[in-house]
Order: sequence, then C-alpha cells, then structure tokens
Amino acid sequence: MKNKLQPFDAINNVLLLLLSFVCVYPFINIAAVSVSDGVQVMSGKVYLLPQGLNLETFKYIFSTPRMGITQGMFNSLFYTVVGTVFAVCLTFATAYALSKKRVKGRYAIMMLFLIAWIFDAGLIPNYLINQKLGLVDSRWIMILPGAISTFLLIVTRSFLDTLPYELEESAFIDGANDLQIMGKIYFPLSTPVLATISVFYAVNIWNSFLTPMIYLRDKALHPIQLILYNLVIRPDPGSTTMENVISDGYTLLPKNIEAAVIVLAIFPILLVYPFAQRYFTQGMLLGSLKG
Repeated sequence: MKNKLQPFDAINNVLLLLLSFVCVYPFINIAAVSVSDGVQVMSGKVYLLPQGLNLETFKYIFSTPRMGITQGMFNSLFYTVVGTVFAVCLTFATAYALSKKRVKGRYAIMMLFLIAWIFDAGLIPNYLINQKLGLVDSRWIMILPGAISTFLLIVTRSFLDTLPYELEESAFIDGANDLQIMGKIYFPLSTPVLATISVFYAVNIWNSFLTPMIYLRDKALHPIQLILYNLVIRPDPGSTTMENVISDGYTLLPKNIEAAVIVLAIFPILLVYPFAQRYFTQGMLLGSLKG
C-alpha cells in the first residue's frame, strides 16, 4: 500500500517550492530583461518571460569596444581556466606530499598553512608583498596568490588518506617513483575530489572582485566582474554609454545593458556546475572522512 502524502510533507514541499522560486526569480527576471525591448521594460511588463524578444543588447555591448566586454570576458576566462588548472595541480601535489607519513615535518608544514589561513596579514602588507614580487598590474595576481586554498588542501589531503597504502607500495616494487605514482595512480583515482576543488577554485576566481579592483589599474586586464561594478555601481563615463540606444528597431535602455552584462557575469560559471555535480557531494564526503 502506498504511503499517503502527509499534511506536513505537503506544506513543506509548497514552502520549499516558494523559497526556490524566490531564489531563482531574480536570475530569470534579469535574463528576461536582457533580451527584451526597452519599451516593454520601461512599461514594467517584463517579469518571467521576455517581451519583444531580441538579442540586440548583446550585439551592442560586444560591438562597443569602449565598454570592454569582449576583453573582460577573455580576461575572466583566462584567469579562471589557467588559475583553476594551476591551483588544482599545485593543491593536489602539495596534498599528496603531506599525506605521506615518510615526509618529515609534514605536520609542521600543515601547521604553517593553518596559521597563514587563520591569521591573515592584512590588506596593506599583502599589497606591499605583491608589489615587491611584481604582481601589481599583472595577470599573475589573479593566479599565484590564491593558488593553494588551505581548506581545499585539507579536503584533498583527507581524501588521499583514504586511499590504501598498498597501491603505493606495489608501485614502488614495480620501480615507479613518486611522480609516476602521483600522476598515474593517485591522480586518476582522485576524480571526485579534483572535480570538487576545481568547482571551488573556478567559482572563486571567476567571481573575484576585490583583488582586481585593488591590484589591476590597467583596464585592459579587468575581468568581467570589475567591468560590471564600473557599469552598475560606479558608472565610468569613459568606458560606456549609459543612454537610450535604438538598434534595429529595438530600444535599448541602460537597464537592458546592465542586465546583459549581469547575465554574462553569472551564467558561464553556472554552466560548469552541472558537469561536476555528480562528483561534488562524493568528493566533499570522502574528503571529510579524516581530518
């Protein structure tokens, strides 16, 4: 006999659906505004579905060089892809070394990571250090300083601790060295945790805003998030035109332009998560079994 839906479950499902709608509605509305006619937006007719569907706003922002959207998207993609690959490889290699009991001083090294994580030096000391290293106004400022997250290092090391030592022992007997063992045995077995930390690193780099605002004065190096800030929060007359535009019979309002840039800043990183979702929970659970 099938269990009937209890009143509590029914109410709970309705509340969860309403909560989900409240969370998702702003994204749907922004997406609808970005592809709607400005006249319909001005009249307040755009809610869930676009009115006067068109792609003129996206054509406009990509065809206006002084807005810097194309360069900003390229910069964000470069920082995210290169930064994520670099960070994942460095984090995995460090976690592999710290997971080996034969490595002397591994607890002391881990403690140094924890101290640096808990007691941050502060904005001014960090700026002076990065300036001395020549990272100010350099693409590497978005890649090198955050290459190893202590939290993700702990997750990765804990995952590696769950793998049987016999794998390494048999590989040593067959004549493999540490680099071969790490690359050919441990790396393929670590797909869940690698996917997990990749998502974390990619989202963090793509959404990075404070770092480029402080260290990147050259507008040619600005990521899309900083361009969005200059467009919506602190309009820069020298970088964009926030006036009504007529394009192919459609009216483009500043609100249309802002919505289109927001879509470009949000949706690319959202597309990454579904591909890594099946590894995400598994990686976090396995990585938290041991501390």
